[in-house]
Amino acid sequence: MHILIAPLNWGLGHAARCIPLIVRYLREGHEVTLAGDGDALLLLRRHFPNLPHRALAPLRLRYSGGNSQVGAMALALPKLLVWALRDHKALDTLLRNETFDMVLSDNRFGCFSRRTRCVYLTHQLHIMLPDGWRWLESVPERLHLRIARRYSEVWVPDFADSIGLSDHTSLSGALSHNVLPAWHDRVRYIGPLSRFEQVSAVQESSAQKSSAQDAFQVVAVLSGLEPQRTLLEQALIREWLGREETVLIVRGTLTAPPTTTHKRNITLVPYMGDRDLAAALRSARTVIARSGYSTIMDLHALGVLHKAKLIPTPGQPEQEYLALYIANKLNNTI
Repeated sequence: MHILIAPLNWGLGHAARCIPLIVRYLREGHEVTLAGDGDALLLLRRHFPNLPHRALAPLRLRYSGGNSQVGAMALALPKLLVWALRDHKALDTLLRNETFDMVLSDNRFGCFSRRTRCVYLTHQLHIMLPDGWRWLESVPERLHLRIARRYSEVWVPDFADSIGLSDHTSLSGALSHNVLPAWHDRVRYIGPLSRFEQVSAVQESSAQKSSAQDAFQVVAVLSGLEPQRTLLEQALIREWLGREETVLIVRGTLTAPPTTTHKRNITLVPYMGDRDLAAALRSARTVIARSGYSTIMDLHALGVLHKAKLIPTPGQPEQEYLALYIANKLNNTI
């Protein structure tokens, strides 16, 4: 089977959670072609340099620098519509020239076609709105459902609804479970996806563990759209500079020069490979990260979610919900 994998370019999370699927498909003997744009496609190309890749419609969005994203998202809506139409046209052109048995679209709204089987991967069936707008949440959810109906299947990277199961199973909570009944016949829960699935404790060398533990007591992993990524980086430097703890900040900037920067007790790196990052996260006393869902799946896979301080992107209801949801599960206060 020839599979096209196309993640959304909105931070690195959508691409990162496609990595374990690509690994599985390759092990099963399938052909895989990567598709997308920007850092999302770049991340997949770094992990799978020998796989072919195709360009789809580029998406360039920015967050507001304030505590509300309502204005930024309102301005982004026309861009998202145009982008989805361009993406659909780009995929149609691609399918006219090449044959794929399946297209796996991670939240690329326009990446569907009648020419082949198309699967839509998403964890956010229920779209959350900011306070004061919650009464309108059924509107974007219904619009999202209309998009999903264009696809052959909808896959959710979470455990199935916890009917008869212990409550701790679901990682996404109401985002993928407390949804309109019309979703139920379309959704297949495939379990959490993490690029760290293959990085087990057994595979780590004692030298890696010892080095990571001796070097960094606090590890911060940054992600997401600008300028909020940079604002969090600056805030963390102000908070931790000069303290006793040794701090590693993984900036999540793929296109930056591979240069390590030292600021007294803080070390900043643009990006880390999965094995090194896994060792650092496991050894750290405290992990700091955004409360994006892909990040939560990664921390869960590594067994370090209990020591994570999850900081939602200001004005992003999904992340605000997930931070509180996970905190309540772990009986912690964020």
